[in-house]
Amino acid sequence: MSGLGRQLRAEWTKFRTLRGWVIGTAVACVIVLAFGVAPGMQGTCGSECALPVGPGGEEVTDRFSFVHRPMTGDGSITVRVTSLSGDTPEVGGTGAVPWAKAGVLVKDGTGGGTTYAAVMVTGGHGARLQYDFTNDRAGAAVAVRPDRPHWLRLTRRGDVIAAEESVEGVAWTDIGQATLPGLPDTAEVGVFVTSPQFSKAEGPASVSGRPTSATATFDRLTTAGAWAGDGGWIAQGIGGPDPAAPVPAELTAGGGVTVTGSGDIAPAVSGASGLGVSITQTLVGTFAGLVVMVVIGALTMTTEYRRGLISTTFTAAPRRGQVLVAKALVLGAVTLAAGTATAAVVVTLGRRLLRQRGVYVNAVTTGTELRVIAGTGLLLAAAAVFALGVGTLLRRGTTAVTVAIVATVLPYLLSVTVLPFAAGDWLLRVTPAAAFAVQQSARRWPQVDNVYSPAGGYFPLPPWAGVGVLALWAAIALALGALTFWRRDA
Repeated sequence: MSGLGRQLRAEWTKFRTLRGWVIGTAVACVIVLAFGVAPGMQGTCGSECALPVGPGGEEVTDRFSFVHRPMTGDGSITVRVTSLSGDTPEVGGTGAVPWAKAGVLVKDGTGGGTTYAAVMVTGGHGARLQYDFTNDRAGAAVAVRPDRPHWLRLTRRGDVIAAEESVEGVAWTDIGQATLPGLPDTAEVGVFVTSPQFSKAEGPASVSGRPTSATATFDRLTTAGAWAGDGGWIAQGIGGPDPAAPVPAELTAGGGVTVTGSGDIAPAVSGASGLGVSITQTLVGTFAGLVVMVVIGALTMTTEYRRGLISTTFTAAPRRGQVLVAKALVLGAVTLAAGTATAAVVVTLGRRLLRQRGVYVNAVTTGTELRVIAGTGLLLAAAAVFALGVGTLLRRGTTAVTVAIVATVLPYLLSVTVLPFAAGDWLLRVTPAAAFAVQQSARRWPQVDNVYSPAGGYFPLPPWAGVGVLALWAAIALALGALTFWRRDA
């Protein structure tokens, strides 16, 4: 057996025979588990709150007011939007939230999550082409009002939907095209209005949200192509509690209609602007378990200095670099295994318990779930190794533990409870706490306004980039610790 192999076996024997370290590792796992499954969050939702699934396999919000008719084959619809207003005075102006939408839409029937394309004006993001929930393309930066209406047109040619806009209805500008491979020959086409949740951050840990509605007025509505049926328009609420109920829509002479709608046509999000929570919520106890693992990591080295055993260790293993490497590998492997196993139990059991309590937990892909589970184990392991490096450098247990906790846990706690979002984001980019990003299971969508904060499970760095920041800190701490090994007497 090589020298490193013998040292690994010695460090593993030392770790498993020290009852305090074994108990501490178990306590860290129990804490993470307890936070994830303990009674707390309650909701009023159950399996009946399941969200529709879009063409790309993601959960979506698909709720809006639709005045429509069936169109068979190729054709077009043109309309002028003369006003768009809302019921949210907090946003100022017309009271329409920035992503309130009004325009024309082609959709595969009226079921939730089916393929669609829409050209629209919005409350604060100008004209847009959006299709199949996740795709968004900007048009002109317009703000519709009675003295400044805006024209919109959708044209279907097979599976290709072309979106155009115009200021006066004569000269038209292309916004873009959408290809909808699953669109049937006969599709539902018409005007629509929707308005998403309004969310507001009262503080880092205090977020409020409420439904909103928007009202749009359309006129000069004209159609071309093979329109099916008797020519009558149907005013219908898509995705609402009663899809058969008519929506507020007032038809006027000359092809005009006023429609009021609420909801959204967009990717689903968790939090104030969406429904329920993400699986990240089940791992809220990671910070507490991390404290215990950081203590164990620091004491792995400082205990030998405090008890005067370091001389014995160096006598048995003169190559000091191997001692530190072996300690890091054993500590990291034990923490990684324990943390990953605990995260797997917490995510599986915690999600089930939250749903039993009426809390909707947004679905994630298998890849995302595996990354969150394995990443949590890696977060705990890297933090423990970082604390080992700090302990090697400082040699004093209390000082090393304090420094390691302040560096890894405190920035996270400050970011979710006290600091303004900008300051919290900065800390979660540059400190070892950046690795909490590996637990992010929800995606930030630019076309969905939400309070994207660590309290809701959103982090400023991509998951593996956050782990990389912690890994860099751990490498620096170990390198400095190794340098003290070589330069100082035991």
